[in-house]
Amino acid sequence: MTTSSISGRAAIVGLGATEFSKNSGRTELRLALEATLSALKDAGIDPSEVEGFSSYSVDKVPEYEIARLLGCKDVKFFSQVPHGGGAACAPIMHAAMAVATGVAKVVVVYRAMNERSWYRFGTGTYGFASTPIFENVNYGWYMPHGFHTPAAWVGMFAQRYMHTYGATSEDFGRVAVAVRDFAATNPQAFFYGKPITLEEHQASRWICEPLHLLDCCQESDGAVAMVITSAERARDLRQKPVMIKAGSQGITDGQQIMTSFYRDDITGLPEMGVVARELYRQSGLGPEAFQTAVIYDHFTPFVLPQLEEFGFAKRGEAKEFIRAGHHARGGKLPINPHGGQLGEAYIHGMNGVAEAVRQVRGTAVNQVPDVENVLVTAGTGVPTSGLILGAA
Repeated sequence: MTTSSISGRAAIVGLGATEFSKNSGRTELRLALEATLSALKDAGIDPSEVEGFSSYSVDKVPEYEIARLLGCKDVKFFSQVPHGGGAACAPIMHAAMAVATGVAKVVVVYRAMNERSWYRFGTGTYGFASTPIFENVNYGWYMPHGFHTPAAWVGMFAQRYMHTYGATSEDFGRVAVAVRDFAATNPQAFFYGKPITLEEHQASRWICEPLHLLDCCQESDGAVAMVITSAERARDLRQKPVMIKAGSQGITDGQQIMTSFYRDDITGLPEMGVVARELYRQSGLGPEAFQTAVIYDHFTPFVLPQLEEFGFAKRGEAKEFIRAGHHARGGKLPINPHGGQLGEAYIHGMNGVAEAVRQVRGTAVNQVPDVENVLVTAGTGVPTSGLILGAA
């Protein structure tokens, strides 16, 4: 840890969320406000004290409208992070930077989406041809070959990983079974009371080989918000402070958005490796320091290389980690004890950050014993981000 690090200088002190559903019946603005007001109440901070906001560039709720409706006085910081789920951890990092540097004393991070009832990310109908900006033109080189959907883009990486390291569809299925087991005991999860077996995973229909339906995350409506302030102030608030021990974003050689197919090797996630090294540098921690982890699981195949990038398994050996059940209930590193995006909800990873907060507080429904540090990762296949959250 260096003197310039944000480590330990800011804390998450408030947490709020709506229910997760397939049809919220409310606007995304309403969802965002519900979650934000709940988070502020949880922290014991008046809305008028909020001086900053951070969210995703794909969030359709503008910070100025949230500020107006909250009755904020002077907003001094606001940011939006691109690349969809790759932004999951970055708004918290941005908030911590703002607080640590004195730019804003209280920052709200939020993500609100009606991704099932209003629009769907997985359809492959994005209107690229009518908006010829760089990213859309770039996809024009892939779509004629059938790469229309996120499942297809991930499928290419998954096939190569399987070929190189001997992983199987059953290994991906073991990831899905474990998180659905956690979701089955989480009343807030969409798949509460609905565990699956490996046989059911294998029998689910193909989406884009080697991905079955049960390898793919949900589409969800809902919102999550958090309140970040200084470590000093956090000590005097009503909730146990959840310290932001490290935060990082990552881009590396050959990076594209879900289609980094021209790298020399597409079996890893080197942008996540950038994040891992920086998180460990800032925090002074390593793989052995975590009692649980929230690993971004929009598609099961990408869970395995994430475990390798963070040093929980050697390159190509995450399948053995999964086969041993280390990721499951009672394992040495339970992954996504809320049920993940496969089992709880797909709120672009923000609900995973919320689970990390609950684990550190000791209030999670599937509480892991003696949690001191939680690793959280963001979307894979895109420019990404990560966090280490922990006890003071």
